[in-house]
Amino acid sequence: MTDSVFHGSGRPVALVTGSTAGIGKVFAHQLATQGYDLILVARDAARLQAQCDELALQYGINVEPIAADLSRDEGMRRVGERISQANALTMLVNNAGFGTKGKLANRPLAEQATMLELHVMAPMLLSRAALPGMIARGSGTIINVASVASFAFSAGNVNYCATKAYLRFFSLGLALEVADQGIIVQALCPGFTHTEFHDRGGMDKTAIPGFMWLSAERVVRDSLAQAARRGPVVCIPGKRYKALVLLIRYAPEWLVGFFRARYGKTRT
Repeated sequence: MTDSVFHGSGRPVALVTGSTAGIGKVFAHQLATQGYDLILVARDAARLQAQCDELALQYGINVEPIAADLSRDEGMRRVGERISQANALTMLVNNAGFGTKGKLANRPLAEQATMLELHVMAPMLLSRAALPGMIARGSGTIINVASVASFAFSAGNVNYCATKAYLRFFSLGLALEVADQGIIVQALCPGFTHTEFHDRGGMDKTAIPGFMWLSAERVVRDSLAQAARRGPVVCIPGKRYKALVLLIRYAPEWLVGFFRARYGKTRT
């Protein structure tokens, strides 16, 4: 499918990866309500097509599916090529990702390598594909979904924290590079969010008190609002998580260790 599908609609175009579940699914819905045409990327072709049909019918927009595995070179290449052809691409949301439970020595090597490809290589390559067009148009937004975990480290979570930290620092550096070219770059760093993410990773959600959980709708709403007003590069939804990040950065090590140990119970 080419940009001829979107030509003449007069609507901006957003591409969202990992769009069929969790935060990515909510991004797709909220962008649709704002009048965006969508290019949606996910692995499950049947589920993706159903999502595209639903959004097109509900919101009267154009929605293009791309079934691709962004942890594989072929998937990254194909989506990158589509981005480079998207003349009206206004927003890129690098959301695809996953978590695991357990210490590195006990996890399959292929699984951990896949995490690095999906969390590091794919967002970098897709951002690189989007930049020339955005620079030529003098506008655009790139949102990289990182995590509050990017500010910390914990047992049973080593590559997740490390890859999300890469996304945060990548976003900060890229924002400096394009600051005078009309492009917004954001690292979205949510805390615990009600999605399928924790269930898929086999994590114990009961170890986290209820008041620490956010809704995906709240997370996405805060992200888009902060990007729209050209706010700080790092977006941390919720006052409790802003406070937690300050705690991680400035509190005594023994106190940080207490919270790290509590979080680690969900991962080991």
